[in-house]
Amino acid sequence: MGGISLERVSKVFPGGVVAVDDVDLSIGDGEFMVLVGPSGCGKSTLLRMIAGLEGVSAGKIRIGDREVTELAPRSRDVAMVFQNYALYPHMRVWDNLAFALKLRRTPRPVMKERVGSVAGVLGLTELIERKPGALSGGQRQRVAIGRAMVREPQAYLMDEPLSNLDAKLRVGMRAELARLHARLGVTTVYVTHDQVEAMTLGDRVAVLRDGTIQQIDTPERLFDEPANVFVAAFIGSPPMNLVPAEVRGGTLRFAGVDVPLNGHAGARDGTVIAGVRPPDLAPSHPGAEAGLPRIRARLEVVERLGSESHVIFPVDAARLEGEAAAAADEATEESDATLLAEDQRARFTARIEGRRRFAPGEEVEFTVRPDTVHLFDPDSGAALR
Repeated sequence: MGGISLERVSKVFPGGVVAVDDVDLSIGDGEFMVLVGPSGCGKSTLLRMIAGLEGVSAGKIRIGDREVTELAPRSRDVAMVFQNYALYPHMRVWDNLAFALKLRRTPRPVMKERVGSVAGVLGLTELIERKPGALSGGQRQRVAIGRAMVREPQAYLMDEPLSNLDAKLRVGMRAELARLHARLGVTTVYVTHDQVEAMTLGDRVAVLRDGTIQQIDTPERLFDEPANVFVAAFIGSPPMNLVPAEVRGGTLRFAGVDVPLNGHAGARDGTVIAGVRPPDLAPSHPGAEAGLPRIRARLEVVERLGSESHVIFPVDAARLEGEAAAAADEATEESDATLLAEDQRARFTARIEGRRRFAPGEEVEFTVRPDTVHLFDPDSGAALR
C-alpha cells in the first residue's frame, strides 16, 4: 500500500551538475530505508524528489499504486520531518500538531482524537500548552515528528532529523524513532550522513556516492560483505584498514605478513587491495591460536574509550593511491588525517575490547584471521568474491 519505487531517476541542475544519476530503488511497504553517504552525494536531493520538492530530470517515482512523478507535494500523501524542526514559534504544541489537520478542515472531534493520541505516544501530553521556545531540542524534534504522524500519510520522509541534537540526545531519539517505527509500521525514508544512525535504524541501507547507489543491503551485509572500497571505508567505525597487497600462489602478502587465502574465490595472482576491520586485529596473547599470521607494531596513538580502546600504528605497507585512495578518502572524509605522520607508511587502527591498557610507544603483536581479510580490485575498487 505505501511502498515507494524509483525507476531510473536522475536530477541535473542548471550548469550540468548531476546530483542524482540513474537511480533504481524499491522500498517495501512498511520498510525503514536509510539513505546514507558523505556530504554532496545526492541523498537529500533524492529525498526531496520523492517528496515533490525537487523536479525530476528523468525517470519515474511511484508511491503506493500511483505514479507521482509530476504531482505536487500536497498530492503525494507523504509527510516530511526536517533537520531544523520547522515549527511555528508563535503556536502552542497543540496548534503545531493540529496545523495540517486544520488546513484539511478535519472535523474537530477527529482532530482532538488524533492530536491527543500522537501526543500520548510521543510523551508530549504535559507539554501541549507550551510554545517551541520553551522546549528542549529533543522535545521540539518530537513535536516535528508528531506533526507528520497526525496526517497518517503513506510514507514518512526524514531529512537528517537528529543532526541538530547533542550526542547523548541523538542516541535517545534514535531509540525513540526505532520504537516508533516498530509501532506504526509506516514506510519511512531516512536521510543521514551518520553511518552509525544508518546501521542502527535501517531495515536496509542504501549507500550513495556522487549521485549513484553503491550498494543496497541490510546493515549486517554492508559490514560483512561491502561491494567496493567506498562502502568498505564508509561503513564501520573506525573504518576498514585498506592497503595495497600481492597475491602469489594462494598467499596474500600485505603489511609485512603472509596470509593463506584458503581458496578465496577472488584470489588470483597479482596486485589487490587488502582490507581488515579494526575489530579483527586482536592483540596476541599466550592462548592465541597457533599459526595465525601476526603483525608486530609500535603504537603511535591510543584512544581509551572505557569499555574499548582504539590504537593506531604504522605498518609495512604504502598508502593507497589512485581512484581507490580517492574513494576511501571520500568515504571517511579524512584525507588530511595523515598529514602529520612522520613517514609515508600506511596506518592501521585496531579496536581492542575490554579495559586492557596500552601506551604510545609500546610494541604489540596483532593476530589476523585469514577469513576476516577482504580483497578488492585495485583498479575498479570492486570486491573480489
